[in-house]
Amino acid sequence: MTSKPDDDRAEKTIIRVDPDIAELIPGFLENRRKDIAAMLDSVQRGDFETVRVLGHSMKGAGGGYGFDAITEIGAALEQAATQRNAAEIRNRVHELSRYLDRVEVISD
Repeated sequence: MTSKPDDDRAEKTIIRVDPDIAELIPGFLENRRKDIAAMLDSVQRGDFETVRVLGHSMKGAGGGYGFDAITEIGAALEQAATQRNAAEIRNRVHELSRYLDRVEVISD
């Protein structure tokens, strides 16, 4: 699905998940929202290691739940934290927030 930056709120991203894990998805997504707050706080304090660990965790878990975009964002966050690039971390955290706002989960 392609979207223009101005259209992010209008377009939904549909993710189909395995019914066997469907009940775990709301908690997984809520934890990513908590990660957003933790990463913004951490980067403000100069704690790049916390951002790196959270990004690494997202990179590993996203695809397992069917959220490839979370895997990609997590990898980018991990790399930005390793480089101590606060601006890129903020950009990627914002990207994650927009993604979570748009995602709609359907289990078959």
